Amino acid sequence: MKELLLEIGTEEIPAGFIPQAMIDLESLAQKELEASRIDFNGIKTHGTPRRLVLVIESVLEKQRDEETRKIGPSKQAAFDEKGNPTKAAIGFAKGQSVPVESLTLIQTEKGEYVCAVKKEPGRLTSELLSSLLPKWILSIPFQKSMRWADVPIRFVRPIHWILALFGEEVVPFEVGNIRSGNVTYGHRFMHSGPIPVKDFKSYLQKTREALVIVDPLERKKRIEDEMIREGAKVSGRVVKDEEILNEVNFLVEYPVAFCGTFDHHFLSLPREILIHSMKEHQRYFPVLDDHGSLLPHFVCISNIQPKNRDLVVKGNEKVLRARLSDAAFFFEDDLKISLEKRVEQLKKVVFQAKLGTSYEKVMRFRELALWMAERIDPKWREAVERTTLLCKADLVTGMVGEFPKLQGIVGREYARLSQEKPEVAEAIYEHYLPNFAGDRLPSTPVGDIVSIADKMDTIVGCFGVGLVPTGTADPFGLRRQALGILRIILEKKYSISLRGLIEESEKQLKEKMERPIEQVKEEVLDFFRVRYQNFLLDKGYPFDVIEAVISKTFDELLDIQHRIDALRAAREWKDFESIVIGFKRAMNILKGLVSRGKINPPLFSEPVEKHLYQSFLEAKEKIAPLLNQRDYEAVLLEMTHMKKPIDDFFDGVMVMVEDEEVRNNRLALLDEIGKLFLRIADFSKLS
Repeated sequence: MKELLLEIGTEEIPAGFIPQAMIDLESLAQKELEASRIDFNGIKTHGTPRRLVLVIESVLEKQRDEETRKIGPSKQAAFDEKGNPTKAAIGFAKGQSVPVESLTLIQTEKGEYVCAVKKEPGRLTSELLSSLLPKWILSIPFQKSMRWADVPIRFVRPIHWILALFGEEVVPFEVGNIRSGNVTYGHRFMHSGPIPVKDFKSYLQKTREALVIVDPLERKKRIEDEMIREGAKVSGRVVKDEEILNEVNFLVEYPVAFCGTFDHHFLSLPREILIHSMKEHQRYFPVLDDHGSLLPHFVCISNIQPKNRDLVVKGNEKVLRARLSDAAFFFEDDLKISLEKRVEQLKKVVFQAKLGTSYEKVMRFRELALWMAERIDPKWREAVERTTLLCKADLVTGMVGEFPKLQGIVGREYARLSQEKPEVAEAIYEHYLPNFAGDRLPSTPVGDIVSIADKMDTIVGCFGVGLVPTGTADPFGLRRQALGILRIILEKKYSISLRGLIEESEKQLKEKMERPIEQVKEEVLDFFRVRYQNFLLDKGYPFDVIEAVISKTFDELLDIQHRIDALRAAREWKDFESIVIGFKRAMNILKGLVSRGKINPPLFSEPVEKHLYQSFLEAKEKIAPLLNQRDYEAVLLEMTHMKKPIDDFFDGVMVMVEDEEVRNNRLALLDEIGKLFLRIADFSKLS
């Protein structure tokens, strides 16, 4: 067994591409080795801006032998009475490229048949790797790739070297104009010249000596330690941001932290604006004091160990000063006009060509939000109306124009400074939530209502003008917005009609609609149904339980969730499977029969059908109030009490008798029982 080491040396790869490339390279290698019958015992990838590294331990030096068996004609057809091979046997052997005398006989269910056994001896792994490794390299599915010079390949960035070792031997191959070898290179700026290596252990040692930390986890730990050290120099602690930390980690090969300072007067800027200016544009980390207040300091991560640290710090301070000066200018200039006065300016901001301006959108979803407030809790009406009016006004501020990602955050800060009510200011920011899967929800009913209204207007509007998401394109993020609506309604437990929401939104959009309203409504409802189904599947709910409920009813999400939870719990009960079987049996009998008539009790002659009818009446009476209370688990429990009467009925009588009146009466009874079950779910969908 030998170790396989592959390093692809390149020009700087975009930081966001590297983590996925590491995952893809590992997956490619694993699948290809398994498909090639090459056993191994451990696989790992590493990455920096200038290299992708793959190391596989304990790789067998020879692929496994393979034996295949191909069944041919029967013994009678393959051999004559004297045991000599017939034309059928000779033709089969020739087709399988084996000598006719090597054919054997095997016993099958149909009798004895001729079998050709072919043994393919395993090839040397070193021979196979010469064709496998270039395939892996060129199969990494980057978001974007490029060509360079006259090289006839595409890759994320130009390749400068390839290190490929199997054991201590070079795996020979070419990719583009680069031939594989046994050398790597160190840090671009702090170490020059080729570095020969013989295995992964020496590779790690020599790259570290050449100021390259290949392991992303080790590099990230170094960044964190460096930030702690630099923050302590000013008696502070660095604000840890995983997103920025992960990005910076793949921007450097040898991280070095520096602590800089900015003018104290910039602390008068709102905290979020100050932090965003540091993080979003410069990838700097803010520093807090022991009380959680911002200090006039920042920590930045460099990719070099400079001779003059002070010079580097001053350079970064100068860059940040310019950024913060811009932010301060826009902040002071924006405050000259209130958010309320900016609402009119939204008439000049196009939301979408067919759906009009942002002002029109605000006016639309304000009406939808007020409709919701009346149904959820009218006490929030005033705050909801004020929030919807102001929530998009920051789009026309200089601050958002310069820092687009501060949309909502700027609106909240300006609303606070304008002495708007706290719940209004907070909802101006929170109506954008959730921004992504797993993101937090708004913290107040005002934020919930405005968030749902804004998102629903976008979804219904886009469907109404034909901007329906496809498998590859969803430019308005409709799937994400639909999931956000579902999460808010379910997690905040709002009893509100999804169909009603869609219909009310359509009323506000009627002048913009280019497609039939009823068609749009059903498509949007189905769009939500699929999102909801996927949402529950991700949480581990069984597909058949979900389908049993949402195929029957899909409107009030909280009610649907109660049904699904009850059904999921009930299927574990001892008698529940028998009830499901009984329901399916009844539905199969009723299938295709249009007129079933009404139940006529005097026509019941057999004790078992009388008993079933009585059990049905008792269950129906007990279930009615439970349905009103939405206690679906109790409803299902009552249904299980019908198990024995249903079983006895099917065992004791024949439904499809010749007497039409008796037959129709029994069918009517089954139909009524089926309708009772269908008030919960379609049990025929349960597996």
